[in-house]
Amino acid sequence: MNSIEILQGNPSLFIITTTLFGLIVGSFLNVVIHRLPRMLESAWRQECEAFLEMVPSAREQPVFNLIVPRSRCPRCGHAIRVHENIPIISYLLLRGQCANCKAPISPRYPLIEALTALVSALVVWKLGPTWQAALALPLSWSLICLSAIDLDRQLLPDAITLPFLWLGLFLSLFNVFTDSTSSILGAIAGYLSLWLVYQTFRILTGKEGMGHGDFKLLGLFGAWLGWQMLPIIVLFSSLVGAVVGILMILLFRHDRTMPIPFGPYLATAGWIALLWGDEITGFYLRFAGFD
Repeated sequence: MNSIEILQGNPSLFIITTTLFGLIVGSFLNVVIHRLPRMLESAWRQECEAFLEMVPSAREQPVFNLIVPRSRCPRCGHAIRVHENIPIISYLLLRGQCANCKAPISPRYPLIEALTALVSALVVWKLGPTWQAALALPLSWSLICLSAIDLDRQLLPDAITLPFLWLGLFLSLFNVFTDSTSSILGAIAGYLSLWLVYQTFRILTGKEGMGHGDFKLLGLFGAWLGWQMLPIIVLFSSLVGAVVGILMILLFRHDRTMPIPFGPYLATAGWIALLWGDEITGFYLRFAGFD
């Protein structure tokens, strides 16, 4: 009996193994969340310099990607050693401080790791040892990345969104989550629905109500889940976004003129639809008397 058969025959072991692996993935997601926006900014700057025929800086830029350089303390430059980078455990042992200069470490790092582990466990608990679970896991991890980056930078990078949108369309050829017709219509309807809302709001107010990344993210969910899930995703994300926005204004004195990223609400609603969309749709139809 190979390892895959052992995991399939023991659901609890399968969930525990995936949860532990989720912790490791969460540690890597922290790197992506921190570095990818800076990598994109550097690439955009170089493209602008080339387009404007500007003379690039004579100083050689150090290599900066998801692998190089090693993670360091932003205050003292202390290189993070292997035993200081164990998900959650290292943060607790270090008491949330740099091992060298005792500067505080953001609690977001263990929170992302814990969230990734929890989300991974829920995916395999709901979908079991299936191809759907194997594909839903990287999508779920990408949604965590997108949400954190959007909260930080109000940016939903195409480098993450577009490959997963195309992957959803490709998977529809094999009816993994939905059929090809529903997937293609979902990608089109998802993008155009928010694009129309954006254009209408811009014409009426002269302001931009959301970013183009939101269009692509909803198109991504349409490609993965089909057009049938879009109303649920839009409804849930809008309700949660409205409630959070009102609470931030009332309780935290959030400036009404400051935009609130919509990506995390879309990502959360889409992930819920990924796992429980059919149950939610069935409940609504029974409640409405259509079933």
